[in-house]
Amino acid sequence: FVAPRSEARIPSALGATAAEAIASLEASQAASVNAIASAIPDLAAKPDQTWAAGSVSIGGCPATLDARDAPGPANIAWLSSLCVSSKQSSLTIFNGPLTDVPHLLSRCAVVGDTTLSFALDFRPRAYGAYEMRQPDGSYPGPDVLGRQAFEYSGARKDYETKFGNEEVVAFLAATAASFEGGTPSAAAPSEFDSLTQGPLAMSMTMPLTDANVAAVSAAREKAAAYWLGWALDDSHGKQPGAPVNTQYVYDSKYKQNTYSALLPIYAELYGAEGANLAAADSGPLDEGYVGGGS
Repeated sequence: FVAPRSEARIPSALGATAAEAIASLEASQAASVNAIASAIPDLAAKPDQTWAAGSVSIGGCPATLDARDAPGPANIAWLSSLCVSSKQSSLTIFNGPLTDVPHLLSRCAVVGDTTLSFALDFRPRAYGAYEMRQPDGSYPGPDVLGRQAFEYSGARKDYETKFGNEEVVAFLAATAASFEGGTPSAAAPSEFDSLTQGPLAMSMTMPLTDANVAAVSAAREKAAAYWLGWALDDSHGKQPGAPVNTQYVYDSKYKQNTYSALLPIYAELYGAEGANLAAADSGPLDEGYVGGGS
């Protein structure tokens, strides 16, 4: 998905401060997490990874992290609901290997007090060689990749059929168009971003306005609702005999790559404190969730 530039519109008055914007986004995110917790009873808090209010500050700003998992039937390996006051609200969900539901990334940060940086992605669970996509939208074929080209093509087709369908593509297009003065992020994705991003990844910047804060909140709520609907759909569970261990190995490497992709993003936002924040937000990188327990 390539986000279009929003139609030229004069941004509405700034209105909200950075602190108010993040507080609004965080309230919306907390409501989404509560909805997920209500629908998935075995989603439980992880006290050792949770940051309670008043316990941690990042860049001089109070930070909270609501860490949860559901190693039982729901098979959620990690949920991080992170808020850095005046700076960032983000929701990250990694699924366990008993399901093929996409991982969710939903993050909005304030940059320089007047700009919002928004990232949203439903991240595939199988390698589809997305980083090899050509400018015309095609991918290398068997003449370049051999028989693996068919494996990667099958993974892409499975994702498009189950998750990246016309409805979701239309939602993302409408979201991009809803932002006042929104433009695709100028920074090229890093190597690890390219390895972890899905084909529908959205990364945009826009002025910090009341209207944009509301539009980002609405988009994040809808994205979380999509993820929850997929998570509750039994058809997305692995069938008996499916290569669960193969999925676990892939997921473990994927989480490490996601952490590596997050490091430079948080370093730019928070300087030397970015590394600790990336580690906390990414969760344990060596835990297995193959069902029944952690």
